[in-house]
Amino acid sequence: MNVSTVESQKLALLGGPKVIEAEELGLFHWPIVTEEDEQAVIDVLRTGSMSRTDITQQFETEYAAFQGTKYALAHCNGTAALHGAMFGCKIGRGDEVIAPSMTYWASVMGAMSLGATPVFADIDPQTLCIDPNDIEHRISKRTKAIVVVHYAGYPADMDPIMAIAHKHGLKVIEDSSHAHGSLYKGRMAGAIGDVAGLSMMTRKGFPIGEAGMLCTNDREIYERALAFGHYARSEQELTFPELKAFSGLPLGGYKYRVNQTCSAMGRVQLKYYPQRMKQIDKAMNRFWDLLEDVPGIRAHRPPKDSGSTKGGWFYPLGLYISEELSNLPLSRFVEALTAEGWPTGQGCNFPLHLHPVMNEADVYNDGKPTRIAFAESDVRQGPGSLPVSEAAAERCFRVPYFKHDRTESIERYAAAVRKVALQADKLL
Repeated sequence: MNVSTVESQKLALLGGPKVIEAEELGLFHWPIVTEEDEQAVIDVLRTGSMSRTDITQQFETEYAAFQGTKYALAHCNGTAALHGAMFGCKIGRGDEVIAPSMTYWASVMGAMSLGATPVFADIDPQTLCIDPNDIEHRISKRTKAIVVVHYAGYPADMDPIMAIAHKHGLKVIEDSSHAHGSLYKGRMAGAIGDVAGLSMMTRKGFPIGEAGMLCTNDREIYERALAFGHYARSEQELTFPELKAFSGLPLGGYKYRVNQTCSAMGRVQLKYYPQRMKQIDKAMNRFWDLLEDVPGIRAHRPPKDSGSTKGGWFYPLGLYISEELSNLPLSRFVEALTAEGWPTGQGCNFPLHLHPVMNEADVYNDGKPTRIAFAESDVRQGPGSLPVSEAAAERCFRVPYFKHDRTESIERYAAAVRKVALQADKLL
């Protein structure tokens, strides 16, 4: 395609032609499901083994090998896996956990059900992950763990985070739900801290329906998570006497077993994930390479020479710098992009520290908000307390999530972005 011709065309929002007339078949479709996936699921249905664990344990072994950890424990969803990880780390009443505010609620709300208090830290403006420089001053005598979220697949800066954790004797829980296969300086995200929880729901980078995985090298964390929500396996697998004494019933009363249709699909998906991940990585980097010289936007990706990658690139975002485009509001920029033929929008999660559930809800009738029900002091954080997190909605926009490295198609989507950015003055 003639990119220079597209760039000079009148903006579609102002009456010009669209750059993208129709979405190309299969370019964004996910997950990729083949007859092999279907047969694996059908086999489970026909044998009636949905609630058994034989296929699940095979999947756990294979996923642990992929992740590079000693243990993997499948859960019914990522929320359950993170809940189990917190129990595994002995988080309980009166404890505090430090976490980024800009994340999905499951990263921290399990702590509240255990009686612990989330204390939120700000994020780094480039990575959108927890800022290592905003952690240490939030540590108190009650702090038990740091929750790290590899946001939108971008691995958090783990070296300084692990140094802080070791200095203060804290556990590190990685939420790698966006980051299946992401590398941090050559090491697998989710295999660096004490334990990781990963979502495997349909829209994630590694999708198998509705499931989650806990990964760890720590046998005690693994067994505590098993005792917490996997009663049917506890008598056979528990070795710690203080846990084995309670085998047969789940500590806490949770049932977190995954349906084996998901495990069966997971085994098939895992066989092909590395090559599919490579295809996505090539496509997404191609898209951003075409836009490196465009003012007002920046790629949300690690530097090429860092040894860090974004794995399957779940939830790909761009960073918007309005000052370079005459202070054009992001909402107007997004409106113009959408008019060019691909629906986009302002990206990122709503900062949790500002949500009423975190500040007002008394979920368990404790007579005070659940977040601080067992806290020593009121650690709630109001508007202005985490400025980078609060400003993120005006700095992030969604970009096409390519599943195939098709050069001409990617060039067309990049041309739409160039067209809008280079004519931003006409949108003021």
